[in-house]
Amino acid sequence: MDAGLVTRAQHGDEEAFASLAVAIGDRLHAVAQRILRDVDLAEDATQQALLSIWRDLPQLRDPEKFDAWSYRLLLRACYAEGRRTRHWTPTLRVLPSAGAASDSSGVIVDRDQLERGFRRLSIDHRAVVVLHHYLDMPIDQVAETLGIPPGTVRSRLHYAMQGLRAALEADARPATEGVG
Repeated sequence: MDAGLVTRAQHGDEEAFASLAVAIGDRLHAVAQRILRDVDLAEDATQQALLSIWRDLPQLRDPEKFDAWSYRLLLRACYAEGRRTRHWTPTLRVLPSAGAASDSSGVIVDRDQLERGFRRLSIDHRAVVVLHHYLDMPIDQVAETLGIPPGTVRSRLHYAMQGLRAALEADARPATEGVG
């Protein structure tokens, strides 16, 4: 992010902040949606994060760290939304019609199983997975963004992958009928 733009916004330049919001809004929303797995909750979290960024921007010490700082505020908003609504909401997607000759039902089933497994993870685990795998952040940058030690990031990644694997394996097992 342009440090000059951040500095101008820190000093109350509303045009500069509007430019920042446009520049980061879509990225913040994409991350929030991947963490919360719900479009409406992601919109709420993104709006809350942008409000927090505007309100807290004058306290940002290093404009070069704006991106990590803004993701941290977004993650706090995601945690708040996650606590506010703990129930599962289905996400419906309109899939393109299958014009190809290959059968894509297996891909859809895999994607659905992965989605269900990912929803079972805690928001802490989802956050590290999204930051590390979706945004391609190295472990150290994820740690800085979340304000936690790198070892904690590694641990959360490990347990997230373990939880995801366990959820996928549990879904793959055939349902056992009552023995009576």
